[in-house]
Formats: sequence, structure tokens, C-alpha cells
Amino acid sequence: MSAIDFSTTFGNAWFPSPIFTASGCASSGKELSQFFDLKDIGAVVTKSIMNKERLGRPTPRMAETPSGMLNSIGLQGPGIDVFLEKDVPWLVAQKARIVVSIAGETVEEYSTLARKLRSVAGISAIEVNISCPNVENRGLVFACDPDASRRVIDGVRRTIGGELPIIAKLSPDVTDLVSIARGVVDAGADGLALINTVLGMVINLDTMRPHLGGKTGGLSGPAIRPIAVRAIYQVHAALPKVPILGMGGVASGRDALELIVAGASGVSIGTASFGNPTAIPQIQNELKKLLEEKGFTQLKDAIGYAHREEQSHE
Repeated sequence: MSAIDFSTTFGNAWFPSPIFTASGCASSGKELSQFFDLKDIGAVVTKSIMNKERLGRPTPRMAETPSGMLNSIGLQGPGIDVFLEKDVPWLVAQKARIVVSIAGETVEEYSTLARKLRSVAGISAIEVNISCPNVENRGLVFACDPDASRRVIDGVRRTIGGELPIIAKLSPDVTDLVSIARGVVDAGADGLALINTVLGMVINLDTMRPHLGGKTGGLSGPAIRPIAVRAIYQVHAALPKVPILGMGGVASGRDALELIVAGASGVSIGTASFGNPTAIPQIQNELKKLLEEKGFTQLKDAIGYAHREEQSHE
């Protein structure tokens, strides 16, 4: 066993490892569980769940791009009631730590979801995915609107009380990410998930039309990692005490460490698992080894390390 303290915290939730799944890339973990024990990683972040069953967007839904992937799934899922009946008990039986990701089209829908999760045993935290279109406001994405994003988090916090940590998942497609991050923290978020996918598009030159059925999609994979590093670094500089769940193109232990020294307290792995289903435990082992090689005895000392020298000159 390694001597390094590899644990991390988000609010009052403790995790033995900083490596999580990324919401939407492994559903509720069943697909990945045939390759490794879910209890051996930090946590499973479930696919964003909505109040009612949702079929998702028209096909085709995916396109490969240079160093990345474009997806337009549209939050397909069974709805919260089926999820609580089937997925959560299954994850609890696997002894996995569970972060439930929720998504809604209205402020009220988020509060309804929070109400249903409030008394469910076995959940470590809630990720509030506010990178969804707000149907009450001309389809504008919640996380691109400072006021709407604050109202969602405030509604969830009032509903859930102080028990479960709230991690607000933000979109990089904004001009001032720091002000939106500050707003959701003021509204009651305990942590931030950075970044969601970057809005992109592919045009099929055979048909001369957009390739995806939903026209635009979310770009993920190594192509967006520098954007994630920048976003994490900027937000950690402004809000150094707020834990960040970093994500965006992490495919190795070195990639994960880059997000951590930028300011992330944990790292979610998504697209890498599509090409390599054992990517998550591999990245976890590589990260632990790297931290040891660099002389760290605990993960917490590496969080935000890239900011240290600048702070000492102030």
C-alpha cells in the first residue's frame, strides 16, 4: 500500500481518491463495472437525470473530430423515479460512492429533483448540471446566465438543506466564468464542476448539411483540455477555498495532475473511457505514482500548486 494520502473532500463528503467518472460517459456505471470495481475509484458521477423519462435528440448523435468527439445525446434517460428504484440501489450494492447529476428545463424542476433525492441513503453529493437550455427563457443555457444559474442553485440548496454537498457544473461557453462561479457559490454551491463540453459543430461535406441530428453538439476529449486547465486556474485563483471537480480531455495521470495543480480537488474521466474502458483505474494509478515521484505525501498539497509562486510574491 502507498503511504500517500490520496483522499479529497467536497463540502462534507470524503472520497478515498480524486478520480471520478464524468457524468454522461458511463450512465450509472454498469458498463464500466465489468472492467474494474467501482468501489476502487473516487466516485461514480451518474448521467444527468431529469424528472421525466427523456428520449434525447435525433440521430446521428456523435461525430469524431481531431483529438476529440462531438456528442448531441440530449440528456436521454429513464427519469428520476426509475433511477432511484434501480440505479441507486445497484450502485450502493457495489459499494460505490455516488454523485447524482441532475438536470432540468426550469428552476422548479431542479428543486423537484432535489426534493426526491433529499432522503435517499447512499448518496455522497449532488452535481447540478446547469449547462442545459432554460425553457422559461428562450432556451438560453442556465450556466450562461448569471441570474438563472444562481436561482437554480439557491432553489436546490433551500430544498436539500445542509446535508448533501452541491457541485455546480458550469459551461465554458461564457465571457466571464469567474463571475458565474462566484454567483453560484454565493447561492449555496459547495463546489464547482469545470468544464462541461464546449459547443461545436461538424458539417458533413457529402450531404453539405450539419452532421448531427441536433445540429450542434458538445466537444470533449483532449482537444478541450487546455480550455479546462485555463478555466480551473482562473476560478481557483478567484475562489481558492472552493473545491473544483476538474474535467475535460484527461487521458493520463499527467493530464489529471495538470488539472490538480491548476486548482482541481478531483478529476472526472469521460471520453477516455470510450477508447479504453480501464482508463479510469490506469489514470488513478499513474496519478498516485506521479504525486509520489514529485515528493507529495498527500494529494491536498498538490491542489493549486501552480499558483504558489505567484502568491508568495504578493
